[in-house]
Amino acid sequence: MTHRIDRHSEGVFIIAATPFGKDGALDLDSTDRMIDFYLDCGVMGITILGIMGEAPKLSGEETLAFARHVLNRVGNRIPVVVGVSGAGLDNMARLSHEVMEVGAAGVMVAPMPGLATEAKLKGYFGQVCAALGPDVPICLQDYPQTTGVQFSVETILTLTRDHPQIVMLKHEDWPGLTKLSRVRAESGTGDTPRMSILVGNAALFLPQEIQRGADGAMTGFAYPEMLVQVVERHKAGDVDGAEDLFDAYLPMVRYEQQLGIGLAIRKEILHRRGVIGSPKVRAPGPALTARDHEELTRLMARLDRKLEALG
Repeated sequence: MTHRIDRHSEGVFIIAATPFGKDGALDLDSTDRMIDFYLDCGVMGITILGIMGEAPKLSGEETLAFARHVLNRVGNRIPVVVGVSGAGLDNMARLSHEVMEVGAAGVMVAPMPGLATEAKLKGYFGQVCAALGPDVPICLQDYPQTTGVQFSVETILTLTRDHPQIVMLKHEDWPGLTKLSRVRAESGTGDTPRMSILVGNAALFLPQEIQRGADGAMTGFAYPEMLVQVVERHKAGDVDGAEDLFDAYLPMVRYEQQLGIGLAIRKEILHRRGVIGSPKVRAPGPALTARDHEELTRLMARLDRKLEALG
């Protein structure tokens, strides 16, 4: 039975890379290893075809083939969210229905660039919900650093009230801690239903966001076991232990967060960890220099020593 995302979804929904061979073709063998790796790390969900998944660089046929392959490999063990953002609602609806039919748990939608007013945002997501239909759960992505679109807390709450299928918020605004606190405090009360809140931004503020009421993380950090353990320690009440563990990884979290080259770094780490066969990023895309590789080698070695010291 397919796990659908809902207003109480929690834990780590890892943002998956899309593995390519050295020739740029989809690497489905690496995809299988990657999915198994994520499952072994204890993630509670997987999100595919997001920004990290290089979705705009895939053809329509590749997009559906990759989604089908991932869903088949996961086999309904955990929920899989599929990014379907795009300019055309017909294409968005078609992809959403195709992936839901083969076992997706829901879809993630970011606002179309250029939605500069609250009225336009509400109108757009009203159209999205009508096009997808009420049976497709939606994760609303709030990532103004990339989309250029600003959501107010009031608009987020209005959208989840007016459209019951908008059940999850992917919170990536920055600075955003106060915004997160308000969405948590002002949803699940009165006429505003609760929203699941998962946070992104490479998990740079994860401990504080969990303390502010986030239900988990939805990001692509190349050490997903850290995300899982930090969230689990917080749930168990070990706030300081969670932060101590997070602090050990913080230099790597920060290094991956570099805009423009972060995807290449993540794929290189996953490659070095034996997860994917090649760190290939489809063109146009970033590439690491020799100095970058040296730096990453040192950071990974330092992380191993820190973790050994922590026991």
